[in-house]
Amino acid sequence: MVGKLFFTIRYWLNNPPWDTGITPPEVYQFLEDNPPGRALDLGCGTGTNVLTIAEHGWQVVGIDYVPRAIRIAKRKIRQAGLADKVDLFVGDVLNPNIVGGEYDLVLDIGCFHSFSGLEIERYRANVTKYLAPGGSLFLYVHLNESQGSGHGIKESDLAKLESSLVLVNRQDGEETSRPSAWLRFLKK
Repeated sequence: MVGKLFFTIRYWLNNPPWDTGITPPEVYQFLEDNPPGRALDLGCGTGTNVLTIAEHGWQVVGIDYVPRAIRIAKRKIRQAGLADKVDLFVGDVLNPNIVGGEYDLVLDIGCFHSFSGLEIERYRANVTKYLAPGGSLFLYVHLNESQGSGHGIKESDLAKLESSLVLVNRQDGEETSRPSAWLRFLKK
């Protein structure tokens, strides 16, 4: 509950540092390398990446649990004339019934690394259910290299995804002196 309140307040103050309004170059590269299909953006915020993906010919579903973020995303989608290519929902990405269907791409820029414990298994089960055969989970995470408490995901938690997904690419980096990685998994 505290986490949801934090994110909601940041959107009301108009200063969420994670919502840059810029689609990362890694997402553009994925879109160039893969034909359009169906995409699901987990934790879509104000819809920056949803908009980019739809502009590249994909049908996109976006989900975020902050109502204000979804309202902003809907306005951006309408203004871009892409309402027929996008569905946006307020909801929790850990709810297994929030969206239906299968997706060729599940994009997660910053949700997974906020989960721990049983939430990771719920996330893995949901993503596996959402992905079409051969579909990609394209994931950006902050890493917790100490394997202790603190912000970021542990390597052992990333390994849990591999019980139903295959890691095909990993690009490590740093964001504001914080270890991070882009990972692409395929559904087994």
